[in-house]
Amino acid sequence: MSGLDAPEILAAYDAVRSDKDSTNWLLLSYAGAVGDKLKLAGTGTGGLTEMATQLDSSQAQYGYVRVEYANDTESTRVKFALVIWIGESTKVMRKARVSFESAAVKKVLSHHSIQVDATDKGDLNEKEIVARLRRAGGADYNGGRG
Repeated sequence: MSGLDAPEILAAYDAVRSDKDSTNWLLLSYAGAVGDKLKLAGTGTGGLTEMATQLDSSQAQYGYVRVEYANDTESTRVKFALVIWIGESTKVMRKARVSFESAAVKKVLSHHSIQVDATDKGDLNEKEIVARLRRAGGADYNGGRG
């Protein structure tokens, strides 16, 4: 895959991971209708909800989001999720290529606790994703209440 080593993609990834930066998501899109070149399509500070508004139903895209949640009254946890988006109107050949092209994306956006495969914006329910992150994180100080 080309484009993944672009400075703006690497800088956006570092920004999402940084505790000192308010950027909490990034979105990668294919640069053209054919080919495997990716480009940075956007970043933001509005979390999963904001990122979901940027998803295109005619494209395959890759999102990376920082999720913070209260583990109990005393602590907050930070986890990262990789979103693999295949919009319902994505062309068949692009859909087919995502299964193996996503491996290169995972090498660059490597630090994530869960992968969320989404074809509908309803698949990106923050409450459900936080519950998955809690389970992936091991210790649950919330008594299993998600």
